[in-house]
Amino acid sequence: MTSIAITGASGRMGRRLVCLAREAATFEIMGAVTQPGSASLGKDAGELAGVGQLGVPLTFDLKKTPQVLIDFTNPPAMRHWLKVCRDREIAMVIGTTGLHRADHAAIDVAAEVIPILQAPNMSLGMNLLIKLVGEVAARLGDDYDIEIMEAHHRFKKDAPSGSAVGLIDSILKSTSKERSVIAYGRHGDEAVRTRGQIGVHSLRVGDEVGLHTVSFGAVGERLEFTHRATNRDTFVHGALKAATWLAGQKPGRYTIADVLGLQA
Repeated sequence: MTSIAITGASGRMGRRLVCLAREAATFEIMGAVTQPGSASLGKDAGELAGVGQLGVPLTFDLKKTPQVLIDFTNPPAMRHWLKVCRDREIAMVIGTTGLHRADHAAIDVAAEVIPILQAPNMSLGMNLLIKLVGEVAARLGDDYDIEIMEAHHRFKKDAPSGSAVGLIDSILKSTSKERSVIAYGRHGDEAVRTRGQIGVHSLRVGDEVGLHTVSFGAVGERLEFTHRATNRDTFVHGALKAATWLAGQKPGRYTIADVLGLQA
């Protein structure tokens, strides 16, 4: 049994985390946190998630100390919970996106004290794709143009998505390229792609959960890899799997690739 706390517990991801953690019957939900002033404060987390009473009221702070805290909130809230976890020696799964370079530096520092698993996408399939596209890019070389397209719902704030950034980083690392080769969209009278360029395009459409396609194209053929999330439960399952795995780890910074054994 892994004891967990869930931040953003009144949101879409938070409610599904509560629901699927309850269904798994291998987790003890010790805390459900929402923002101060939320209309959900004091409500039972299980009832809010539609799984019946859990006896865990939503609070704005963390009363008990679980083994792992799962965070799907926003960058400012993540910074607060990172400090709480570091100070109270709680392992942390970070699914929050839109993080800045300073946030990653802070995560590195905290990971000297506690185990932290941070991933822009908790889907196991997506993380396998991130690994694969780097290997493909290294093998095909610059004779193949690379274009990345991602689509999400109309309410998503950051662009490109954290998952698209993960795809980009994998390709850059495997090909030893600098970020200067990235072209974010194209416009104008002189927009012909240059050799070795990586094109990145973001769509915000309706209620799209998450779609990522990486295209490798040469004269005469095109190879495409696509991952499509059909509902948010894929991210929830990944986060819960990560929490179970992380509970037994030493301090350090980890990714879903570690959980899957994909690291070189």
